[in-house]
Amino acid sequence: MKLIRNKGLVKYLVAGIVFVGLGLLVWMELRPVGLGDGFASGNGRIEATEIDVASKLAGRILTISVDEGDFVKPEQVIATMDTQVLQAQIKQAEAQVRQAENAVLTAQAVVEQRENEKNAAEAGVNQRIAELTAAQKRYSRTHQLIADNAVARQQLDDDLAVQQSKEAALASARAQVWSAKAAIIAAKSQVIEAESTVEAVKANVERLEADIIDSQLKTDRQARVQYRVAQPGEVLAAGGKVLNLVDLNDVYMTFFLPTGQAGRVAIDSDVRLILDAAPQYVIPAKVSYVASVAQFTPKTVETSSEREKLMFRIRARIDPKLLEKHLDQVKTGLPGMAYLKLDTAAQWPVKLQVNVPQ
Repeated sequence: MKLIRNKGLVKYLVAGIVFVGLGLLVWMELRPVGLGDGFASGNGRIEATEIDVASKLAGRILTISVDEGDFVKPEQVIATMDTQVLQAQIKQAEAQVRQAENAVLTAQAVVEQRENEKNAAEAGVNQRIAELTAAQKRYSRTHQLIADNAVARQQLDDDLAVQQSKEAALASARAQVWSAKAAIIAAKSQVIEAESTVEAVKANVERLEADIIDSQLKTDRQARVQYRVAQPGEVLAAGGKVLNLVDLNDVYMTFFLPTGQAGRVAIDSDVRLILDAAPQYVIPAKVSYVASVAQFTPKTVETSSEREKLMFRIRARIDPKLLEKHLDQVKTGLPGMAYLKLDTAAQWPVKLQVNVPQ
């Protein structure tokens, strides 16, 4: 009876050993295997650059042509501001341009008039020179005749008076020439001033036209509307936000690595992303940013073990060409894992081979 009991106990022991052995084999087969020293990993979330579409000037929102979740393309008009005031201002500025152009014509006519006056004054100078020459010759002859007692002394005095009068007339004529030249300079200054006014009012027209163009809010990239911050009819201050967009050409995952691994990361290093929402896909990416300072640090760093707690932010950017093929699936905020190859000679394991839907 005792032998039978011992045989039963041995049976149970053997069965237990076999069960433990099988469990050990299964665990050995399925146990998680590390990627090795040539790789690093960290968890993060998918992020993208956000852009606020805002009004350049204060004004009322006239229309918003997109809704939250819509995709937008470069140069697409997504909202417009009311431009009635700007339209009125541009009409006023255009009238000022015409007025300034007329002022230029008037100033140019004044210059021409002053030049004619100068020409007349110069002709008067030539006439006065001729008269003075004649008076001088007459005085000289009279002076000769006085020596011969051929004429009265009074005639010599009269001829001298005439000569001095012609000299004064010549000086006056020359003064008129200088006055005319000064008037021309002043008139030309008025032309320059009028032309400057034309340029100023034309620049004002161009500014208003630019403001009207800027009142059509456009995108400069491919993006998705995340939020409608304001609604049609609202009055915004200058720089008031209308829409918030997500740039679909700049999508990345941010994660953190300790000092020992972060120091080995190079820009453009290969990264593989696996999202929790789609673990069957392995998405390729490249390191686009490595923080130059630690993002969080212990209060005191004295030992090597403490220094290992320093964490550096890494950003892995997804290729825009790949994103363009899957715009409908691009979503920010999705959590996942980033696997980074630190050693360029290392080979990606099978489970991290690129696998994205075509």
